[in-house]
Amino acid sequence: MKRRAMLAMAGAVAMLAAACSGSTDEQDDRLVLATGYELGDYNPMMGYGQLGVSPIYEGLLQPQADDDTVVPDLVPALAAAAPARIGDTNTWRIPLRENISFSDGTAFDSADVVATYRAVRNPAVASEISTDVAPITEITADGPNAVVVKLDTAADPSPYLLLGIVPSERVQDAPAAEWKLNTEPVGTGPYRLDSLQPDQAVLVARDDYWGRAPQLRRVVYSYVPDDNTRAQRIAAGEVDGTNLPPRLANTLDGRDGAQVVAVRSADWRGVSLPAGNAFTADVQARLAMNLGVDRQALVTDVLAGRGEPSSTPIAPVYGEAYDAATQFGYDRAAAEAVLERAGWIAGGDGIRAKGTDRASFTLLYNAQDTLRRDLSVAFAAAMKPLGVEVTPRGTSWDDIDTRLGTDAVLLGGGSAPYSIDSQVYDTLHTRVPDSSPYSNPGNFTAPGLDALLDAARMSAPSPENTERYRQIQRVYAQAPSSVFLTFLHHTYVSRPGAWTHDAPILEPHSHGVTWGPWWNLPSWTEGGR
Repeated sequence: MKRRAMLAMAGAVAMLAAACSGSTDEQDDRLVLATGYELGDYNPMMGYGQLGVSPIYEGLLQPQADDDTVVPDLVPALAAAAPARIGDTNTWRIPLRENISFSDGTAFDSADVVATYRAVRNPAVASEISTDVAPITEITADGPNAVVVKLDTAADPSPYLLLGIVPSERVQDAPAAEWKLNTEPVGTGPYRLDSLQPDQAVLVARDDYWGRAPQLRRVVYSYVPDDNTRAQRIAAGEVDGTNLPPRLANTLDGRDGAQVVAVRSADWRGVSLPAGNAFTADVQARLAMNLGVDRQALVTDVLAGRGEPSSTPIAPVYGEAYDAATQFGYDRAAAEAVLERAGWIAGGDGIRAKGTDRASFTLLYNAQDTLRRDLSVAFAAAMKPLGVEVTPRGTSWDDIDTRLGTDAVLLGGGSAPYSIDSQVYDTLHTRVPDSSPYSNPGNFTAPGLDALLDAARMSAPSPENTERYRQIQRVYAQAPSSVFLTFLHHTYVSRPGAWTHDAPILEPHSHGVTWGPWWNLPSWTEGGR
């Protein structure tokens, strides 16, 4: 996500000091969390709470699991029961819980669900996550306490029913970035926003929450964009938790009650390759780069072991749908042979060329992200022995937006991993209407891959569809569009004190202190109560 300019650190220090001041009793039921992500944008249309994990909003369903080793089950939240198919159609009825109110005191009912889902597909809203609910073609009210959902696929609708529901009165026929909900959120969740400043947000527990009343009464989020500064603050005991890159997090493990929590994710990092460069536009060159990078070395050296190799967006956590045989092994000799056969011959400077075209490109990364920087540098180093010149360059997302057609980018993905379709469709399919500009920027595909992705999306869960996803990996591996590198294990440092809480679950691309040990704040109980 794009981030605005860094705020003055003096203001952040002052606000954090204020958050940590007060009596001991006041601090017993409060957590202070330092986040590297800007505060605000508390609007589900902007992607906030899109997977049913948010202290402010709730979806019809929510993820539930005992740990991060499995894809979570999707269980009722605002829904009163699981979706029920109507006959043999692609239409489903979902009953809703009653006697629930939003944090502004208004009642929740079917009109709010309908308004939320219509808004996310409204072109005027320009939602960043519209493709995540693309299979829903229509949603209507069935009285005040149920909705009917129609899909253009026979698939289970559950993965598309996690979006945080907003009051119908708060929906605007305007770009999501302009909505009042960004700074004045209103949801049915266990917390409400008490105050918001550029470098601090304070959430307080709702006394009128319909579910389990949180024992943790106050959560203070402090915006601290610099990784090292967040590490210093948790080391000094100024904050109770934060997200950090793995190597930095490891330096704090066990220090004065601090513990590192590493959480598995479907959050991949990879190199997108542009169509506007003759080398990266050559499918054989893309195949060679996939063979010529040692992914396990990246996990060991860059991620400090906190991750897994990635050759496609499908991780081992997807069980039978994951095909280990299609994963690229490191084979430098094979990579060189592929390049030679394709006519990319090493010149006097060691860089390969075909005619006047050189095996050379720029690799852009978000300059504020140290992990992307390190992966970019490591990838460039891996390509050099192959005779491929990669020049890493840190820049802003605004600049990257304009260069996707000509430069490679160190991208991340996996924003909606609780559906394997959402995990792979936009990433591997040629571009479709409303696609994010970061979805397959080169618009490459392997022969027959689009048809397989379309068929998988349209099909109900079955052994046949599981095999289809395995075939998708086999076809992709013959003509890859990108160079996927790793799945991350998101790393957090926490000082839980006497609090106990639910174990973290498999995480999406989005992370930070909304996730990790804090993904389910009502589960935080003092002394195990």
